[in-house]
Amino acid sequence: MKNITTSTLLVAILGLSACQFGTDKPKEQHEIFKDTLVYNYQNIHERAPDCGEKADSACTVVSIKYPVFAKMPMLNDTIVKKLAQLGIMDDRKPDTSLTLVAKKFIQSYVDFKKTEKRSQMFFTMDSYAKVLAQDSSLVTLEYGGYNYQGGAHGGSFTGFINWNRKTGKEVTLKEIIADGKYPELSKIAEGIFRKSEKLSDTSSLARDYFFKDNKFALNENYSLTPTGLRFVYNQYEIKPYAAGQTELLVPYSSIKNILRPNTAISQYVK
Repeated sequence: MKNITTSTLLVAILGLSACQFGTDKPKEQHEIFKDTLVYNYQNIHERAPDCGEKADSACTVVSIKYPVFAKMPMLNDTIVKKLAQLGIMDDRKPDTSLTLVAKKFIQSYVDFKKTEKRSQMFFTMDSYAKVLAQDSSLVTLEYGGYNYQGGAHGGSFTGFINWNRKTGKEVTLKEIIADGKYPELSKIAEGIFRKSEKLSDTSSLARDYFFKDNKFALNENYSLTPTGLRFVYNQYEIKPYAAGQTELLVPYSSIKNILRPNTAISQYVK
């Protein structure tokens, strides 16, 4: 796992054109290139009491790295909530403090060692959120990480936040897909999925996949990219653990006729 040490201040100033004295005024650019966001990355780094001089890779460590945006409290709260959900260790609601999440994870390891004193096992929580893209309409982030608390193996997760800057909320598929057209989106996506998986149009999904009732279905885990809707199925979601994640890209060019006009992705649709 990658170790994270000291906090790093990153200021994202994107899309500004340089001013040059004595040159012609540059042509006006599309508004998606005019906006900027300022954010800095925060780090939470906790080590178990018995780490001593061991490297992070050889003892129980919690590492959480995530961006904090200037003047965007709702987005910041959403990021924290998503990351906190990854740290749930029981049926209770997720904590609202990532520092508390880290401390509870370390305590779970300390409690484990009380009953398993001879065990050489150590726990790992490596979580993150990062900015994938931004423009004047949309901010796209990826979050996730790796978590191990004993057992045969740990678990990885990748999720997304598609933030509409104008509404101050996450973008839902209902906002970009026209009314009554979701079945058509699913049908197009299934065709792409079957081609990617080298399946015929009539091949059963019962044997190698975990879809409910053995019928293909899109999930709610997607990012809005400049080229299309990128869906990610995580481990165990539709395939065995060993198969890892499955990605599915539905190009905008294949669904242009079912997209709503004037949405957060309109600038991507040609």
